Order: sequence, then C-alpha cells, then structure tokens
Amino acid sequence: MRGGPPERAGLDPEELGRLVQDVRALTAGERPRVAGAVVVAGRGPVIAVAEAAGWAVRYAAYDERTDTGVELPAADRVPMTVDTPFDLASLTKLFTAVAAVQQIERGTLGIDARVGAYLPDFRGAARHGVTVRQLLTHTSGLRPELPLYDCADDAARLARLRAEPPAAAPGTYCYSDLNMLLLQHLLERLTGRPLDVLLREGITRPLGMTATRFGPCPGAAATEDQRRPWAKADRGMLRGEVHDENAWALGGVAGHAGLFSTGRDLAVFCRALLAGGSYGPARILGPDFVDLLFTPPGLGFALDEPWFMGELAGRGAAGHTGFTGTSLVLDPATDTFLVLLTNAVHPRRREPLNRARATAATRLARAVRDR
Repeated sequence: MRGGPPERAGLDPEELGRLVQDVRALTAGERPRVAGAVVVAGRGPVIAVAEAAGWAVRYAAYDERTDTGVELPAADRVPMTVDTPFDLASLTKLFTAVAAVQQIERGTLGIDARVGAYLPDFRGAARHGVTVRQLLTHTSGLRPELPLYDCADDAARLARLRAEPPAAAPGTYCYSDLNMLLLQHLLERLTGRPLDVLLREGITRPLGMTATRFGPCPGAAATEDQRRPWAKADRGMLRGEVHDENAWALGGVAGHAGLFSTGRDLAVFCRALLAGGSYGPARILGPDFVDLLFTPPGLGFALDEPWFMGELAGRGAAGHTGFTGTSLVLDPATDTFLVLLTNAVHPRRREPLNRARATAATRLARAVRDR
C-alpha cells in the first residue's frame, strides 16, 4: 500500500484533518489521555492518513501516591513514530480467527465440529459439546479468563485449562480469552505447528507484514508499570514484553494476546480482507471465507459495534479492540479502514478509549465523499 492524498481515495481532507487533530489531542498536556498514538486510515489501496503523536516511552514508573507517571528526563524519552510497534493485546484474536478459517477453507477443520473431536483431553469443553463455531463467536459459555498466571508451572496451567467447564450453557454469549486459547491448542494439535509459525507462514509472511510477530519486541511502545493491586503480576515497567498476564505466563505466544505490530502492517491486513483475502500476489483466504468471517455474529471479529466503530457501524463494519489501547475497523461498504494504536496503559491501565475510538471512526465515515 502507498500513501496518497485523501482526494485520490475519495476522502475529504478536512474531515481527515480533524481526525488527526483529535488523535494528537489525546497525547497533549501534562497529564495526557495517552502517552502516544499512531493513526493509519485509508480507502481502497490508498493510505490517506499515517500520523504519530506523543511518546512511545514517556514514563519510568507509576507513582500510586500521586496517581501520576514518573516522567523520564527529556533526553531519555522515546518519541512515537508511524513505524513504532505496539502490543496489540486482543487484536491477536483476529489473527487466530483467520488461521482457524484457513483450516476450515482447506477442509481440515469443521466449523460446527465439536472441540472434543480434536481435543478429547480438554474434558471440560468436550463433555459439554462445545463447538468450533462457539469458540469463534464467544458462545461456548466459558468464563472470561482463568488466573493461569498464578499456576505453579506450565503443566498446572495446561491441566487447569483442560479441566475448565463452561460456566454457562454453550450457546450463551460471553466474551472470553479462553475461547482463543482452546482454539490455539486445537490448531496446534491439528497442524502439528505452534501458533506463531502458523500465523507467520499463513498470514504475515505472505502479506509482507514484516513488523508483525510475537514478542519479545524491544523497540515497541512501552505499556504498564505492572504491579499489584491494579495488575495481576509484579513485573515493573513493560516494553517489548506482552502486557497480558496470561499470555506472559504462557511464554508470550497465545491465541488471545501476544502479537506486536505497526499501523502500516495492520493497514495491509485490513486491505487484504477488504479485497476478498488477497493482497498483491498473496492470498490468505478466498472471498467466500472472508465473507464467512464477517457473517453475523462474526467469527473472531466484532460487527457493527457503535461503541468503538462510531458511524462506520451499521452496514457490516468489522473490527476489534485491544486492552492496551489498540483498535482497528474495516468497512466493506465504503472500502475504508482505520487503525488506531495507543499505549493507553502507559504508565498504568485506565478506562478504555471507547469514546476516542468511536470519534475517530466517525471522522473517517464522514470523510467518505460518496457514501
């Protein structure tokens, strides 16, 4: 993908200018809403916006007594650039979902097959007849998460995950990291390859997404001064190591979190899906299976959610958010995409950025001249 003027993409430059101003405002002031941000947006093959603001690393620590970040000396801060990698958090789930649908397209995985057919040793899910579709749509009934980070070792973590039964009847919606952890184990068992290899060989390498990988990622934007009681582990200021405590405990490669990427790489991912699964000479999915991803209620992707998609929602927009302050939205109806990456948890986790996410998406929706 190449940058170009908004007019070439049929976008209003004034509205996109407001989008950039809004993102910059998030990083302004002595106590900014986020330390730094990157926004990449476009239409068709054109990237019309690629802007960075603020700092990739601004704070040395978090001071709980004053509820403020301990500022680094100016010379030690790291400015944000459009090429800064971010901890994607739950945007990782989108890649796991695509990897699963690739297996469905190949006929090696049945979308309505029972998980127990592939993972009979995962007794909790197997006994309750949980299906692959239910994992992908968060309707397995599994609870949102387990404290795997408190388990003694990998064997104990795996034993707990295998034994975990649904907390509600399968078919009940409950957004859960456990769905993608089970899906990871299923894909690894099915293919004989670890998840990081599956994503690299099946998605990122074909698309030329060279900046997208599981950590460690030393040049990434910093995240949190992770300490109890606001966090679930005592790890100090994090940079380049996965923020999610369970993904960290699992070695950094997990179906629900762990990927690092840049705005430009994610723009390519969005473009490939908007183009029916192809980007240049590479094809990661056929058009019918991209449609399957975006068929309500969505496989891995959230669909038409105004709380973070703003006015892009309503005609089949798809996307996701990540706890660290990341999000992406792609809208097949207008062939547009928006990637908003922030280190909103630097130096400490706060309320989600949903209003800012929705405002940014609305700016892009209003910039479409022929909508």
